[in-house]
Amino acid sequence: MAENLEKFCIELPSWLPTFNRQYTPSSEINDQMQFVLKAAHENVAQNTGGPFAAAVFETESGKLVSLGVNLVTSQQLSILHAEIVALSLAQREIGAYDLGGSGQPHHQLVTSSEPCAMCFGAIPWSGVTRVITGSRDSDVRAIGFDEGPKLKDWQSALTSRGIQVIPDVARSDAIHVLEVYRQQGGHLYNSRESTQ
Repeated sequence: MAENLEKFCIELPSWLPTFNRQYTPSSEINDQMQFVLKAAHENVAQNTGGPFAAAVFETESGKLVSLGVNLVTSQQLSILHAEIVALSLAQREIGAYDLGGSGQPHHQLVTSSEPCAMCFGAIPWSGVTRVITGSRDSDVRAIGFDEGPKLKDWQSALTSRGIQVIPDVARSDAIHVLEVYRQQGGHLYNSRESTQ
């Protein structure tokens, strides 16, 4: 079977392009976070994945480079967290794996929740120079998700690599999206769920 695979493709939700056009460029992180949280809520409402969204913006101009939403359940791929989708789309958009490369404007990742262990690992290699988060790891775990074995002092680990971290932006709004997902019976797609 594997020898027949010539491409690795994912299908983005059909509502995403229209949603992207609703964004008015802003360098204000609160505006960017509200856009990301609306996307997370729309992902829940449209039943296209988990209650998470992330976007890459040009830091100075506030231009939206890419928006990603969690696609784990709709695409049946455990790696399709919102941050991974957003970073991958941004790298395709600029045509480079390094979002902080020579001649590039600085880029920042705005994410509805703190990154899990996997997404944390992807951030330093992405080239972003700033990460802005909404809800905390503990908020996500409180509704039943497994965030993995992330470094306890993950913010300092990023800061030591020249990546600024701004946590808790619109945290209560971000928690609200998580609660809506839980109340609607959203699937908690942890590995080996039946044994936990």
